[in-house]
Amino acid sequence: MTTALTAYTDQTRRRYNLILQVVAGLGGLLYGIDVGIIGGALPYLEATSKLDPSQLSIIVAAVLLGSVLSTLFAGLLADWMGRKPLMILSGAAFILSIPVIALSQGYSSLFFGRLLQGMSGGLIGIVVPLYLAECLSASTRGKGTGVFQWMLTFGIVVAALIGIFFSYRVEAVARLGDAAALFDFKNHAWRSIFWMSMPPGILFVLGAFLVTESPRWLYRRSPERARAALLRSRAPEQATIELREMEAASKPAIATAGVKASDSLLRRKYVIPFLLACIILACNTATGINSIIGFNTNILIQSGLSDLQSHWGYVILTACNFCFTAIGMTLVDRKGRKFLFILGTSGIILAMLIVGTLFRQTEKENIDCRDQIQALVSANPGAQQLTYQFNKDKAQQLLAAAGATSAAIDPSRASFAIIYSYGDFTGTTSYARSDDPAAPPLIVTRASAVPANKVQALFQNPFGNYEAARTAPLRIDKAVLGPVPQQSHGWLVAIFIYMFIAFYATGPGVCVWLALSELMPTRIRSNGMSIALVINQLVSAILQAIFLPFVAKHSYSSMFYLFASFTVVYFLTTTFLFPETKGKTLEEIEAFFEKTATD
Repeated sequence: MTTALTAYTDQTRRRYNLILQVVAGLGGLLYGIDVGIIGGALPYLEATSKLDPSQLSIIVAAVLLGSVLSTLFAGLLADWMGRKPLMILSGAAFILSIPVIALSQGYSSLFFGRLLQGMSGGLIGIVVPLYLAECLSASTRGKGTGVFQWMLTFGIVVAALIGIFFSYRVEAVARLGDAAALFDFKNHAWRSIFWMSMPPGILFVLGAFLVTESPRWLYRRSPERARAALLRSRAPEQATIELREMEAASKPAIATAGVKASDSLLRRKYVIPFLLACIILACNTATGINSIIGFNTNILIQSGLSDLQSHWGYVILTACNFCFTAIGMTLVDRKGRKFLFILGTSGIILAMLIVGTLFRQTEKENIDCRDQIQALVSANPGAQQLTYQFNKDKAQQLLAAAGATSAAIDPSRASFAIIYSYGDFTGTTSYARSDDPAAPPLIVTRASAVPANKVQALFQNPFGNYEAARTAPLRIDKAVLGPVPQQSHGWLVAIFIYMFIAFYATGPGVCVWLALSELMPTRIRSNGMSIALVINQLVSAILQAIFLPFVAKHSYSSMFYLFASFTVVYFLTTTFLFPETKGKTLEEIEAFFEKTATD
């Protein structure tokens, strides 16, 4: 035993604790890249993949769908196979997802690769914080968790920098004036963006091999192995103390199991904090945070910025997220959770209303060219599909046919999108710009609107007649022709989106995960947190899946007004229902809800 106690010197223990911090940082970096990598790749994927907006939105949302699936089972897997093997598995899943995505030639493989990437992110988001909480000492636990979140935002910055690197190269090819060469390079660019995200995954897996299993997980199987794991990062005296705490913590659970069994989970002291946490988690993602990060380059391009400028705008957005997260972390224990929630949600509401109004100012100049596009369909009734190459000349023709006399729409800087339907099922194209020489044609087909089977049809439109839609004629519901705003308008939109991310990162971005863990009573904490996180991810996945079709049909301004309205609910919930938890132990917070339930 003496040899075991003295096997590790203070220097080796410091070195091992540093390794733990690095692995935590790599886990956060990988999670951030999971979220942010699609932002830089999406414009090039959209331009070359021939996917419709619904499919593109689902490709973006697939990461969150995968995260939902893996979150449901992450806790069970962590308990069954251990924290370290699950970290290795999650990193390996991320590595595997890269070639599946980058080598894909169609929608199915893209979807599967993104789903696998999301499952990796969901596992990392659960197992790494869990591993840190169980491995780090009380004096370093806060720092370790902070490193994970800090590097998560840095991972989004890295993803944006990868995107800007390829944006410069795309602009250089565009100057050659060869549309075919530009198309080929854009197809190469989005694949290369994903390839460049692989090294952090490899480093995370290698780092996971260097650390020991969680001593808390080992204790349930072998106290001696748990002691050996503790001694790698702690002095022998501290390891002995923590082993005694593990032993003490394991006994009451058995002794009081019979008492707790009669304590109904439907009591208000459990239901109220559980529901409050679920509402906060749902509202947090309903602010639009993941949609604004995932579709940021598209938003900025539509607001008037060029491809290169929009990628730089995305880099600035991620840098703001990174910096203001640090500010929020320094304020959360000084000002309190409730103060930052109120401050953050107030700023988000104001920013979203301003961005929506800015888009509304240009969207009010839009004209509907439905009749002209429907005439093209009627001219070839047997096809019941349409391929439309939008450019300056087509914009001029549409303006002339519509009898538009306003000078608000310049044919050389115009945008166009088609909303169409087959029976009860609707589809939309992406927005095409007349000043983009490599813009792909707008393609309208039955397959892009009508689901492939009845199960998908049930989710897309539960009241739609699926059989009738399979043979219904093509109907053009709306064909929106509008101006592309000036660059000054685009940068103004960008500034207020930065305002949004600043308030989000300072307030909800930092506080929401603290609130989740602090609100849940001890008895329901693990299951309650899983349910709340699944709700959070489902809301985010739904919003990302409908984003492009929604803005094509209802406009960008409507989308931002919708985000603002959701955040009003968030503001009211945190202002009037959320208790201040700063400086309180988990037991004190639980006692607060129990007292509230009996008052």
